[in-house]
Amino acid sequence: MAFSCNNHFSIILIIGFILSSELKPVLAQNSPVFACDITSNPALGNLTFCDASLTVENRVNDLVKRLTLGEKIGFLASGASGVSRLGIPKYEWWSEALHGVAYTGPGVHFSSLVPGATSFPQVILTAASFNVSLFQTIGKVVSTEARAMYNVGLAGLTYWSPNVNIFRDPRWGRGQETPGEDPTLTSKYGVAYVKGLQQTDDGSTNKLKVAACCKHYTAYDVDNWKGIERYSFNAVVTQQDLDDTFQPPFKSCVLEGDVASVMCSYNQVNGKPTCGDPNLLAGIIRGEWKLNGYIVTDCDSLQVIFKSQNYTKTPEEAAALGLNSGVDLNCGSWLSTYTQGAVNQKLVNESVIDRAISNNFATLMRLGFFDGNPKNHIYGNLGPKDVCTPENQELAREAARQGIVLLKNTAGSLPLTPTAIKSLAVIGPNANVTKTMIGNYEGIPCKYATPLQGLTASVATIYKPGCADVSCNTAQIDDAKQVASTADAVVLVMGSDQSIEKESLDRTNITLPGQQSVLVAEVAKVAKGPVILVIMSGGGMDIQFAVDNPKITSILWVGFPGEAGGAALADVMFGYYNPSGRLPMTWYPQSYADVVPMTNMNMRPNPATNYPGRTYRFYTGPTVFTFGHGLSYSQFKHHLDKAPQFVSLPLGEKHTCRLSKCKTVDAVGQSCSNMGFDIHLRVKNVGKISGSHTIFLFTSPPSVHNAPKKHLLGFEKVHLTPQGEGVVKFNVDVCKHLSVHDELGNRKVALGPHVLHIGDLKHSLTVRI
Repeated sequence: MAFSCNNHFSIILIIGFILSSELKPVLAQNSPVFACDITSNPALGNLTFCDASLTVENRVNDLVKRLTLGEKIGFLASGASGVSRLGIPKYEWWSEALHGVAYTGPGVHFSSLVPGATSFPQVILTAASFNVSLFQTIGKVVSTEARAMYNVGLAGLTYWSPNVNIFRDPRWGRGQETPGEDPTLTSKYGVAYVKGLQQTDDGSTNKLKVAACCKHYTAYDVDNWKGIERYSFNAVVTQQDLDDTFQPPFKSCVLEGDVASVMCSYNQVNGKPTCGDPNLLAGIIRGEWKLNGYIVTDCDSLQVIFKSQNYTKTPEEAAALGLNSGVDLNCGSWLSTYTQGAVNQKLVNESVIDRAISNNFATLMRLGFFDGNPKNHIYGNLGPKDVCTPENQELAREAARQGIVLLKNTAGSLPLTPTAIKSLAVIGPNANVTKTMIGNYEGIPCKYATPLQGLTASVATIYKPGCADVSCNTAQIDDAKQVASTADAVVLVMGSDQSIEKESLDRTNITLPGQQSVLVAEVAKVAKGPVILVIMSGGGMDIQFAVDNPKITSILWVGFPGEAGGAALADVMFGYYNPSGRLPMTWYPQSYADVVPMTNMNMRPNPATNYPGRTYRFYTGPTVFTFGHGLSYSQFKHHLDKAPQFVSLPLGEKHTCRLSKCKTVDAVGQSCSNMGFDIHLRVKNVGKISGSHTIFLFTSPPSVHNAPKKHLLGFEKVHLTPQGEGVVKFNVDVCKHLSVHDELGNRKVALGPHVLHIGDLKHSLTVRI
């Protein structure tokens, strides 16, 4: 079992829970947990907070007034206390649904009643589809299965997903959980997945199907690198990098996704713990962005503030710091243990506690938790029959197909023709894996289709693992060469697993582990037919040796592809599905990992220190594969039908920039009103196979304020038949899309020439006044 829990102080407890949930059935109560059970206790019908016809605010105010201080404190912890006299049961807030309902939080259990849930690809592969509608559809399916499990007492209603951190460094063990390195893609993923989880089918804008949570806020992307741990790491971040890289996904989650929760992270940002920074929490999330929901700590973050960071002198000070900064809920028991002492010491006022639990109660009321028996309301008819349905499992397969990225393809290699393959050699430590395919923050899948099983369904295969495991300390080269030398084609399934990259484990080496590369090269030497290298991993790998080797005819990246990953891989390799995935992150050479400290948070390069910068937006060094790279079995041609050459900003006659030469204009006020234009791009599939194609819209702004050299504005995915044409339209908001952040984090529209990259075309656009 890969340990994938946020709480590093409760390892024994969690492992015990996981073992119990995997090795023996959980005796579920077969009924949901809910408050205001008027059927069983008619007296509850007289309580205002149980009246579902009233506003959430009125109900919450009534409930809070009825509670003693001790009872209030019980609602600050993730394992919330109940109040039997008011008909409120205990509730467990901590459930996870990163890419399917997961057992990594104590709020979810699997049993003989619901033995598994649909396990979609790990997020990094789903993001590679660049398909916003897919992101939302997966969220909707996950929330349906979550509600179904809630109705039989096996799950909660609050899920601490998605992870919208930026995959800043290729070594980060948790990069697999994220949508990649780009703020625009990550923002669009976060918003779509949150909407899929939260939006109800009755059109209600204030009700929640389940409550999502965008995490980990903010600038969180070092777990454990060369002994530097997330618990004590201080992320030194410029205001510019914070505002144009790390914050946008969280801002989008709140403002566009209306997410119900944001989780603050373990690390410090510029010397302050994020869960104890009133500016980041009360100031920005609650104040500027107007979060309609609750702020939760990462698990035991307050304990980390006191014990690991030594930021406060007493436990009570840590509790008060969190609450006064804007924390509403504590994953763990710190607040339930130390808040009373903090009140006694006058470190925190009861009104602050009232604010916190009001936000928590409001979320539960939006979920219907205080509306009586959920069987009488929307989603009340969902149950075990709605989990692991054939449709949901097919969606897991389709998501994997859409995400798989074809990195290299020599003519005559892929797709393979099943009738021409009499024997297929399948080699590698990830060729016949199951659990590896689902990554971390996982549940129990409905079933598995391994790469070997998927390939064997189409052709006769000969299998050799080649290595005992992915660490591949000793490669079984002779066995592998023997089967490869006689086969019509060879598939090598290599890469990593949770022993290489995961939560609490960052990489130092980004090449294939152990003797894997030797195994690949030796097998390629003797193969008589196509050699297809398949990389199963969360982060990118330096596989330049394979890119340069003409005997390795094709390379595929499959991420951690979920329960149906093997079937999806076979669909792509045999041409049943035309690959359309694009890399959501840069693949760097090992030399990058050798010289760039993971702890340097600067996104922008520094020529004075030979620091190359990070991600495709700023990085100045060599790459193995670039962000957005991905091939198809078809060819697509682009033709620009509509795009302006000039855009003029309307400035008042007395504006400073009319009196003196300006390089930028503030992206606020009248100069930004209704400043937009359309771009129309015609796309034609000139190949012989139907396929989907992602069109990117990038901009290269003028060189002001250390602006990104290239920045993704938007993307669209179209499906075209052979010789079929389509038109893709982008609406560009000048102040939103053509602005850059200055050194203080302010948005500025850059005047002068911008280069728009639309598909494989470039178009010059001048912004003037």
